[in-house]
Amino acid sequence: MRFKKILIGLFSVAAAATLAGCGDEDVGDVSLGFLTLKDIKINRFTDPVVTGVTCHVASIEANLSLSDPSNNSVECHQTGPITPAMIAQIDKSKDGEVIFHRSKSVFMKNMKIRRIYDAESQTLLYLAYSTKETSGSFHHSLSTIPLWGTQAYERRLPPVEPK
Repeated sequence: MRFKKILIGLFSVAAAATLAGCGDEDVGDVSLGFLTLKDIKINRFTDPVVTGVTCHVASIEANLSLSDPSNNSVECHQTGPITPAMIAQIDKSKDGEVIFHRSKSVFMKNMKIRRIYDAESQTLLYLAYSTKETSGSFHHSLSTIPLWGTQAYERRLPPVEPK
Protein backbone atom coordinates (compact mmCIF):
# COMPACT_ATOMS: atom_id res chain seq x y z
CA MET A 1 0.00 0.00 0.00
CA ARG A 2 2.83 2.39 0.87
CA PHE A 3 4.50 1.69 -2.49
CA LYS A 4 1.26 2.56 -4.26
CA LYS A 5 1.06 5.92 -2.45
CA ILE A 6 4.68 6.71 -3.34
CA LEU A 7 4.05 5.79 -6.98
CA ILE A 8 0.92 7.99 -7.12
CA GLY A 9 2.86 10.85 -5.49
CA LEU A 10 5.70 10.58 -7.99
CA PHE A 11 3.25 10.46 -10.89
CA SER A 12 1.48 13.57 -9.55
CA VAL A 13 4.75 15.49 -9.26
CA ALA A 14 5.79 14.47 -12.79
CA ALA A 15 2.40 15.50 -14.20
CA ALA A 16 2.52 18.86 -12.42
CA ALA A 17 6.05 19.52 -13.69
CA THR A 18 5.01 18.65 -17.24
CA LEU A 19 1.98 20.92 -17.11
CA ALA A 20 3.98 23.75 -15.55
CA GLY A 21 6.22 23.79 -18.63
CA CYS A 22 3.26 24.28 -20.97
CA GLY A 23 2.18 27.75 -22.01
CA ASP A 24 1.50 30.17 -24.81
CA GLU A 25 5.22 30.45 -25.57
CA ASP A 26 5.42 26.72 -26.44
CA VAL A 27 5.20 26.56 -30.24
CA GLY A 28 6.66 23.15 -31.08
CA ASP A 29 7.12 19.70 -29.58
CA VAL A 30 8.91 17.11 -31.71
CA SER A 31 9.36 13.57 -30.41
CA LEU A 32 12.76 11.97 -30.93
CA GLY A 33 11.16 8.55 -30.87
CA PHE A 34 9.04 6.47 -28.53
CA LEU A 35 11.97 4.58 -27.03
CA THR A 36 14.10 7.67 -26.32
CA LEU A 37 11.53 9.50 -24.15
CA LYS A 38 13.13 12.75 -25.37
CA ASP A 39 11.50 15.64 -27.21
CA ILE A 40 12.71 18.80 -28.88
CA LYS A 41 10.74 21.67 -27.35
CA ILE A 42 10.53 24.95 -29.23
CA ASN A 43 9.65 28.07 -27.27
CA ARG A 44 9.01 31.62 -28.43
CA PHE A 45 9.72 34.72 -26.40
CA THR A 46 9.83 38.43 -27.04
CA ASP A 47 12.77 40.42 -25.70
CA PRO A 48 11.35 42.14 -22.60
CA VAL A 49 12.99 45.50 -23.43
CA VAL A 50 13.63 45.39 -27.17
CA THR A 51 10.09 44.26 -27.92
CA GLY A 52 10.67 44.34 -31.67
CA VAL A 53 12.77 41.16 -31.35
CA THR A 54 11.26 37.68 -31.15
CA CYS A 55 13.41 34.64 -30.43
CA HIS A 56 12.74 30.92 -30.85
CA VAL A 57 14.64 28.51 -28.61
CA ALA A 58 14.99 24.79 -29.30
CA SER A 59 16.14 22.46 -26.55
CA ILE A 60 15.87 18.79 -25.69
CA GLU A 61 13.71 17.71 -22.78
CA ALA A 62 14.08 14.19 -21.44
CA ASN A 63 10.76 12.99 -20.03
CA LEU A 64 10.98 11.17 -16.69
CA SER A 65 14.60 12.25 -16.25
CA LEU A 66 16.21 14.36 -13.53
CA SER A 67 18.35 16.23 -16.07
CA ASP A 68 17.81 17.38 -19.66
CA PRO A 69 20.64 17.37 -22.24
CA SER A 70 22.50 20.66 -22.56
CA ASN A 71 22.02 21.03 -26.31
CA ASN A 72 20.10 24.15 -27.34
CA SER A 73 19.82 26.67 -30.12
CA VAL A 74 18.41 30.17 -30.45
CA GLU A 75 17.31 32.15 -33.50
CA CYS A 76 16.10 35.74 -33.21
CA HIS A 77 14.55 38.08 -35.77
CA GLN A 78 13.22 41.59 -35.89
CA THR A 79 9.42 41.31 -35.75
CA GLY A 80 8.56 44.91 -34.89
CA PRO A 81 10.05 48.36 -34.41
CA ILE A 82 13.34 48.77 -32.55
CA THR A 83 13.66 52.30 -31.20
CA PRO A 84 16.51 54.35 -29.72
CA ALA A 85 14.59 54.42 -26.40
CA MET A 86 14.69 50.61 -26.25
CA ILE A 87 18.44 50.51 -26.92
CA ALA A 88 18.98 53.23 -24.27
CA GLN A 89 17.38 50.94 -21.63
CA ILE A 90 19.48 47.81 -22.19
CA ASP A 91 22.57 46.71 -20.28
CA LYS A 92 25.55 47.61 -22.46
CA SER A 93 28.23 45.83 -20.43
CA LYS A 94 30.40 43.17 -22.06
CA ASP A 95 28.47 40.33 -20.39
CA GLY A 96 25.04 41.82 -21.16
CA GLU A 97 22.01 40.59 -19.27
CA VAL A 98 20.00 37.38 -18.92
CA ILE A 99 16.60 37.78 -20.59
CA PHE A 100 15.46 34.12 -20.66
CA HIS A 101 16.01 31.35 -18.14
CA ARG A 102 14.88 27.73 -17.98
CA SER A 103 15.83 25.05 -15.46
CA LYS A 104 17.18 21.92 -17.16
CA SER A 105 17.93 19.77 -14.11
CA VAL A 106 17.29 19.29 -10.43
CA PHE A 107 21.10 19.50 -10.17
CA MET A 108 21.23 23.27 -10.83
CA LYS A 109 21.79 23.08 -14.60
CA ASN A 110 20.13 25.96 -16.43
CA MET A 111 19.71 27.20 -19.97
CA LYS A 112 20.03 30.97 -20.21
CA ILE A 113 19.86 33.51 -22.98
CA ARG A 114 21.80 36.75 -22.68
CA ARG A 115 21.35 39.88 -24.72
CA ILE A 116 24.68 41.57 -25.46
CA TYR A 117 25.03 44.83 -27.36
CA ASP A 118 27.89 45.29 -29.82
CA ALA A 119 28.04 49.09 -30.02
CA GLU A 120 30.71 49.18 -32.73
CA SER A 121 28.62 47.24 -35.25
CA GLN A 122 25.28 48.35 -33.73
CA THR A 123 24.15 44.74 -33.38
CA LEU A 124 22.19 42.88 -30.71
CA LEU A 125 23.58 39.45 -29.88
CA TYR A 126 21.50 36.71 -28.26
CA LEU A 127 23.63 33.97 -26.68
CA ALA A 128 22.00 30.72 -25.53
CA TYR A 129 24.11 28.57 -23.21
CA SER A 130 24.02 25.85 -20.60
CA THR A 131 25.41 26.57 -17.14
CA LYS A 132 26.77 23.05 -16.66
CA GLU A 133 29.64 21.45 -18.57
CA THR A 134 28.67 18.37 -20.59
CA SER A 135 31.21 16.02 -22.17
CA GLY A 136 33.98 18.60 -21.71
CA SER A 137 32.03 21.37 -23.45
CA PHE A 138 29.61 24.13 -22.57
CA HIS A 139 26.98 23.98 -25.31
CA HIS A 140 25.93 27.34 -26.73
CA SER A 141 24.50 29.06 -29.80
CA LEU A 142 24.32 32.64 -31.05
CA SER A 143 21.88 34.77 -33.03
CA THR A 144 22.34 38.42 -34.05
CA ILE A 145 20.05 41.32 -34.95
CA PRO A 146 21.75 44.22 -36.79
CA LEU A 147 20.15 47.59 -36.07
CA TRP A 148 20.74 48.70 -39.67
CA GLY A 149 17.42 49.77 -41.14
CA THR A 150 15.75 50.32 -37.74
CA GLN A 151 14.91 53.57 -35.97
CA ALA A 152 17.67 52.74 -33.48
CA TYR A 153 20.48 52.74 -36.03
CA GLU A 154 22.79 55.72 -35.53
CA ARG A 155 24.15 56.95 -38.81
CA ARG A 156 27.83 57.53 -38.42
CA LEU A 157 29.56 60.34 -40.21
CA PRO A 158 32.65 59.44 -42.23
CA PRO A 159 35.94 60.40 -40.61
CA VAL A 160 37.18 63.86 -41.48
CA GLU A 161 40.56 63.94 -43.18
CA PRO A 162 42.93 66.64 -41.84
CA LYS A 163 44.00 69.24 -44.42
